Amino acid sequence: MRKTYLFLAIMLLACISFKSYAQVPRIPEASSTQTIIQDFGLGKVTITYSRPNVKDRKIFGGIIPYGEVWRTGANAATTITFTEKIVIDGHSVPAGTYSLFSIPERNEWTIILNKTVKQWGAYSYKQANDLLRFTVKSRRVNEKRETFTMQFVNTTTKSTDLYLVWDHTAAIIHMETDDDEKITANIDELMKGDRKPYYFNAIQYYYENNKDVDKALGWVAEAEKEEPKSSWFKLWESRLLLRKGNKAGAIAAAEAGIKLAKDSNDEEYIRLNQEALDQAKN
Repeated sequence: MRKTYLFLAIMLLACISFKSYAQVPRIPEASSTQTIIQDFGLGKVTITYSRPNVKDRKIFGGIIPYGEVWRTGANAATTITFTEKIVIDGHSVPAGTYSLFSIPERNEWTIILNKTVKQWGAYSYKQANDLLRFTVKSRRVNEKRETFTMQFVNTTTKSTDLYLVWDHTAAIIHMETDDDEKITANIDELMKGDRKPYYFNAIQYYYENNKDVDKALGWVAEAEKEEPKSSWFKLWESRLLLRKGNKAGAIAAAEAGIKLAKDSNDEEYIRLNQEALDQAKN
């Protein structure tokens, strides 16, 4: 009986503790925290930063002085994580997590990747711990951005741009993947087995990255044997043949793709093959 009472007492205390914890008052941060994740090549780029607001203040050249190191946000220093090696502004950057600092000027920003993470603001920033510094042009934007914002745009399998926008000012950081060799090796390995699930992506990657056209056309021919009614492979055949300079072949492939797409009522590939046909005829 005593054990039963003891158990009930422990459970009651646990419930009271949980209820007390759940009801702890909270106050929202003036500068909200945001984490953005972008798939990029074989890896990901993750950024965690706090987002201050303009609040009728003068921002650059005001509360953010020109020529001084800025945490690129508010509260804790902004962090950026790369799961794979990448290239930023022509500089190779190893996989890892870094603090992202900047030095805004009127017409350009110095962008800094610092090896010390978990810093509060830029108060303990040390240039000796920089991994990389480079400059980017800044520009005025007409639309006011009340909240400091970072976003990835123009993202492909090979490159992306990171926009930093606040108030009427924007700066752009260009990034490129550094994993073409690994991707090509992965494709070669996948093509040793059942190729059917990988034909489309392998052909697309070779086309978009200006790789071996003949090799990609060989995959198209094999894929069409397995899927003779596929209007999408006719599209890639047309694009690849045109890149090789074979306009007649590109026209024939696109026309065949249009017919196959019409037979299956596939409006998307009717349009895409028509675009390929028009391009081949120009």
